[in-house]
Amino acid sequence: MRLIFSSWLVVLVCCGGAAQLAMAQGYPGGGQMPGGRGGMGGPTGAGAPSDETSSSQSTEKPDAAARKAFKAGVKSLDRAREYEGIAAKATNPDKRDDAQIKVNDAYGRALDQFTVALSNKGDMIEAWDNVGYVHLRLGAYGEAIDDYNHTLALNPELLEAVEHRAEALMGVDRLEDAKATYMNLFNHARPLADQLMVVMQKWLERHRVAANGMRPGDIDAFGKWLQERDGIAKQTASTGQ
Repeated sequence: MRLIFSSWLVVLVCCGGAAQLAMAQGYPGGGQMPGGRGGMGGPTGAGAPSDETSSSQSTEKPDAAARKAFKAGVKSLDRAREYEGIAAKATNPDKRDDAQIKVNDAYGRALDQFTVALSNKGDMIEAWDNVGYVHLRLGAYGEAIDDYNHTLALNPELLEAVEHRAEALMGVDRLEDAKATYMNLFNHARPLADQLMVVMQKWLERHRVAANGMRPGDIDAFGKWLQERDGIAKQTASTGQ
């Protein structure tokens, strides 16, 4: 079932997305990703490849490079998750710190590899989705929001991307936007809404200890909203609704 998104999502996608990732990763040509129509064809004139050959070179080769980089990125992402598990179970502080370093290194490699994939195929939805996830895990919430904006512009029905985007929104204290996403997920994908609720409750716990620039009244109001929504969720879960 398709979610109904407000107009700000499309506006953010059109204005942010690819250009910001391109500039962040140092793509040549400013915000324009390499691998597009410009610069990929061969020379023209005598001895030059035919239009058909040039077209094949400009699409097949970048696509192959994108797939190769994406596959490598997935392996690095899996390795990062593996090290996260090790870090979570480690009781020795030194071992935990060593595992966390490896987590960050693996995420960094994954980010580089997914970026290469996007430089060759800028509409690769899976790469945008994974870049967003890596940025989210690294705490780069603004970048993650941009990445997920682009992902959802390409496919608005990726509900896990919707939920992860809301987690990033919580990371930059955009509570109203996150609440709106929760309500959409509550109506269309309850397990993902429950997942987001956990993130929201952790946000509340942290900000009740340290406000981090948030007004106490806003924190209390959000806490009241969470309490109400959690009660509704539990009630409807018990009745099978």
